[in-house]
Amino acid sequence: MKRFSSIKKNSEFQKVYRSGTSYANRLLVMYVMRSGRSDTRIGISVSKKVGNSVVRHRVTRLIREIFRLHKSETDSGLDIIVTARPAARESDFKKMESAYMHLCGLHNIRKESK
Repeated sequence: MKRFSSIKKNSEFQKVYRSGTSYANRLLVMYVMRSGRSDTRIGISVSKKVGNSVVRHRVTRLIREIFRLHKSETDSGLDIIVTARPAARESDFKKMESAYMHLCGLHNIRKESK
């Protein structure tokens, strides 16, 4: 399985929180910052308010899979942090995907369809 680069260090998270722009909907909050790198990195934050560890890991896996499937549709050279809200606990894949793509549209990071 091919891995993609992700944001792991707290200092990198803080940099995106401070310098990036954010938009939110009912399920997710997305912070985006131009990084100057050639690839796009993602950081996922799911707090204990969302649920126990099983629920939090399920939400994390859903977000990671949505990012993987739509990576080719988004601009490159970005640092993206996705934070799950407690309402994400009950949502399924389609609702999470719709929320993610809605936030990508608000940030204008979707490539133009040609």
